[in-house]
Parts: sequence; structure tokens; C-alpha cells
Amino acid sequence: MNLQGIKKLLSQGESLTVEFKAAKDTLSNSVFETVCSFSNRYGGYLFLGVSDSGEALGVNPKAIPALKKNFVNMLNNPEKVSPVLYLNLEEITINGKTILYVYIPISSHVELCSGKIFDRTEDADIDITKSVDLVANLFNRKSMTFTERKLFPYVTKKELRPEIIKRARQMALNKTTDHPWEHIPDMELFKSAGLYEENWVTNEKGFNLAAVLLFGRDEVIRSCVPGYITDAILRKENLDRYDDRLMVETNLIDSFGLLMEFVAKHTLDRFFLVDNKNVSVRSWIAREIISNSLVHREYASVFPAKIVIEKDRLYAENWNKSLKPGRITPEDFTPYPKNPILARFFVNIGLADQLGSGVRNLYKYTKIYSGSEPELLEGDIFKTTVLLTAGDKGSDKGSDKLSPAEENFMESILPYLNEKGQIDAKTAGDITGKSAARIKQIFAKLTETGILEKLGANKNRTYQLVKK
Repeated sequence: MNLQGIKKLLSQGESLTVEFKAAKDTLSNSVFETVCSFSNRYGGYLFLGVSDSGEALGVNPKAIPALKKNFVNMLNNPEKVSPVLYLNLEEITINGKTILYVYIPISSHVELCSGKIFDRTEDADIDITKSVDLVANLFNRKSMTFTERKLFPYVTKKELRPEIIKRARQMALNKTTDHPWEHIPDMELFKSAGLYEENWVTNEKGFNLAAVLLFGRDEVIRSCVPGYITDAILRKENLDRYDDRLMVETNLIDSFGLLMEFVAKHTLDRFFLVDNKNVSVRSWIAREIISNSLVHREYASVFPAKIVIEKDRLYAENWNKSLKPGRITPEDFTPYPKNPILARFFVNIGLADQLGSGVRNLYKYTKIYSGSEPELLEGDIFKTTVLLTAGDKGSDKGSDKLSPAEENFMESILPYLNEKGQIDAKTAGDITGKSAARIKQIFAKLTETGILEKLGANKNRTYQLVKK
């Protein structure tokens, strides 16, 4: 959320979906009670370093790293919050004061804080643990809203693939070295991730649809989710049928990898500098589109999800439970997970980022890749479209025209540029071993494409990265 949006929320005061905490140096237990009550109701924004009246008091700058770390650790501690949540505090400065904030999405599970159930009423967090009727209503509301929570009581651990479970655990550790999944048994992992649950209303116990989609054997997935398929199509020459096709019907973790390979096979991976680093922008775009298609689709529908690559565009379609039909932009977008368990799991294993960042990333990287904005349309069918051809790219214009040799040259001199700030032709020759004439040609191309800019006259000429 941008500064203007945050100021607007602060001016409107606390409500059903907004809460302020002073929290200058430490996190009180009430912070986590609010997290759980938002998760159990409609979601909401939690602000730290803000008075009850909405004034930005600021948090202690020296305490910010500890506050952020403690927030994440407590949300990943099942004794404090269960099922565990994966959220991060973000910083923003208002009138010289730094405050922290986080958007807490609605959860498909009933969230507990220190063994108690909290719900949100007006601007207060209410402990409803001892109210049988309120707890039953909460469980009913959750179970009817989210398809991923459908229980399959006859699915046992034998129907799940142990090698995928092991791989997911390692992926989580690769992302976070001290991840709590490192030492806990598989069943504890399933419970903490919300994949195995007990329905307090019906007394059913078992693995849910999210667990089947993530870890199930292919025949088990087909039985539990008959309409599940992702159809990847290349349609550049044969417009009536297709040039290449991949029909993916396996678990979501393998599906992600297969679909990423399909997109990589049939699209260009151009050279781009982002924050002075060579970044595979194409991979970031594909990652956001594919993870969104797998995680946020409505699995109760038999509508086949599609990822289609054409000459000048890539688009994806999947069935959707529409919250706010129309075009989605970063300015008016409110994160709402269609499958919170799956979304949280993908974040834990590094296949997605914090909720809401996907839209920002897609807008950021599509503009770099093709000079145009993506189109995200929410309705019964959610459709994402990105252009693959370069248009007016501002300071990035023409950077898609580099040859492989020119890309290799740029990658070779990039560490020196990042360290020294500038480079001359002689130093570039020493690093790359290329002739003076060839270096002159490449520098001309790099300045033409807006990656480098010239400094000084011919004899003392140097080059530096274009500042964006």
C-alpha cells in the first residue's frame, strides 16, 4: 500500500478491519490476538507505532529489526498462533516517524492465539472460546467458504508422496535457514500448515483438499479433484490448434516446475538490469502468473485452467470466486486469498511472496520486459495478460536487442561497475579479453540500449550504469 492509502486508513480510525497499536519497543500479546481475530473475520490492517486516535507516534528505530523478527517467530510458533501464519511487517515513514504495518488476510482455518479463539467485532478483539454457538458459527462460515478445506477422511499418509513432502521441507529450509519445519515430524508439519485438521462441528478428522493437491499421488488427485488440470499451450504458427502443448495433472509443486519450464522453453529471457543486477525478468513474470493460477483458482469447478503463449502475449485463465469484479491495479487492490492454506504454503517454500506482492511484482516486471502494464481481470474467470513484445520502454528501451555475446560482456564487467561505479575501455578489455575495436562496438550498443551512459571525452571516456 502506498503512503496516501495508509494516511487515509489512519484518518478513518479503528474499525472492523483496522487496528492501531503503540508498540514502540515490544510486541504485546494483544498484537497476536488482533492477528487471529482479523484472520477469523474479514482480514484487516494492523499498524504498530500508532496511537488509538490514528496519530503516527513511530516505533523505536533501533527496535525495528527485533520487532520484525519477533513478529515472524511468534506467528510461526504453534504454541502462540495455530495454525501458524506467514506474515511480515513493512516499514513506512509518516512525518518523520517510522511505523510498521501488515495486511492480515482472512484465513480458511479458525486461528487460535495461545489456545483461545478471537473474533472481530467493531474495533475490538473478542475471546469467543467459551461460546459454543459463536465458535460453531465461525467453523461453519469457514468450512462453507473455502473449497481447499474439504476433508477426505479416507485419505491417509499412504496416499501422499513422501519424496514431495521431503522436497517441500527442504525448500522451506532453503528459504529460511531456521524454519520451524526442520525438525518436526511430518504429521506436526501437516497440522501446523493447516493440511490435516479436525472439524469441531462434525468431529471429522483428516487430510483436506489442500494436502491432496500439494502431496497426493496423481491417481488420488484425479479421484478427489476430477476437473483439475492446467493446460499449457503454445500458439504462434498454428493458430487453429497449437504448436506445442503440455497438460499438467500432477501435484502443485511439480506442476509449478513443469509450467515454468514450458514458459522458459517458448519465451525470450532478455538481459535486464534491476537494482544493478542482471535479473531474469521473464522468470519473475512467469513465477507470478503460474503461482497465481495454481494457488488462487477455485478447485470446485471443472473449468480447465489455461496458460497460453502467443506471438505477442502470454495469458492465463482459471475459474475464480470473484470478490470484486473488474480490473485489478496496485492502487485499488486489496489482497484476498482464494485458498489461504495453499497461498501460505507456497510462501513458506519460496514459490510465492507475501500476499499482495504478486500484483506489484507483475506490474513492475512486465513494464520492464515489454514497456506495458499487465491486465488482470477478476470475474468468474480470472484472466491475466502480459505483452511479450517490446514497446516504448523508457530508459530500458532496446535492451532486448543484446546478442548473447553482448550479454556475456555486460555480465563480466557488472561486478566492477557495481564496485567502482565507472569503467573504461582498457579495464573492460583486461576483464573480458576482447579487442579494443570490439569493446568500442559493444559499448556503443550498451549506450544505445540505455544500459550504460558515457562520461568524459574520447581519451578519458568512461561508462557508468544508467540511473533509473
